Amino acid sequence: MSRYVALLRGINVGGKNVIAMTNLKACFEEHGFEDVRTYIQSGNVLFESAGVKAATLTRRIEEMLSDAFDYRASIVLRSHRQLENVVARAPEGFGTQHQKYRYDVLFLKEPLTAGAAIEVVPTREGVDRAYAGTGVLYVSRLIRKASSSRISKLASMPIYQQMTIRNWNTTTKLLALMDGASRARNTPSR
Repeated sequence: MSRYVALLRGINVGGKNVIAMTNLKACFEEHGFEDVRTYIQSGNVLFESAGVKAATLTRRIEEMLSDAFDYRASIVLRSHRQLENVVARAPEGFGTQHQKYRYDVLFLKEPLTAGAAIEVVPTREGVDRAYAGTGVLYVSRLIRKASSSRISKLASMPIYQQMTIRNWNTTTKLLALMDGASRARNTPSR
């Protein structure tokens, strides 16, 4: 069994595609996924599944969600190891100055690459910074100049449909939850 996180796009935002986390969890469990857990309302589902190719698993989950909740589901899937790498390979100092910067991770949906995405993500010098990672972009912006940030323009661009955004706190919390589940699974019962 492998541990994954499914990052759902476009649910529970502005009253659209409203899905209760209890219903989302139940849907995954009904379709045979194990050790299912959700985290906050933005659509983060942690689960275990037998070894299947990521592309196959992504399609299966999108079809399952589309049928169950009557919307065009789109997810970004990451394995435990991939999420570990996202956190471990963040730019130096990323996520450390919460009073000064807002930090987000743009999780890219294949086949979009970080190299292609960074070319079109709008930034403003002195306000926004974007760094390419493996399957992600790391984005920070100065809080005191947030009104001049260009990152918010991303939502109106076609490329936005090929990504989902999580703030740094959510990203690191998801990894901690995955780590905890792995430790619990590997700890012998007494």
